[in-house]
Amino acid sequence: MGKRVEPTGVVGCLVAVVTAAVGFWVWRHGAEPGLRGSFEGERDWSLLYVELPLMLFGTPAVTLAVWRLTGHLLRHRAGRVTRGVLPLAAASVTVTALAWASLLWLDTRVEPFVHPEW
Repeated sequence: MGKRVEPTGVVGCLVAVVTAAVGFWVWRHGAEPGLRGSFEGERDWSLLYVELPLMLFGTPAVTLAVWRLTGHLLRHRAGRVTRGVLPLAAASVTVTALAWASLLWLDTRVEPFVHPEW
């Protein structure tokens, strides 16, 4: 009998795609006031070249690192189902926390566009 191979590559790709989509959605939702502009059309273009890549690539990178680390720590200590469920749960918690933190960060970045000082 051969050794059973777990589909970590496929699951990792799915985790990366889903978290990149979450990162883009968070950026799109949070950066909209800064890209739309405020008084006299003033816009913050750094939202495009700083925050967008950070959320588009950083969110999947951190989530995949947590997913792989959790899977590695459980490699010989847990059953097959637990080795599959706990890393995905850790990745879900991580992407949720990153989305929340990113929205808070973007909220402070676009504050002048939402509530301009008179």
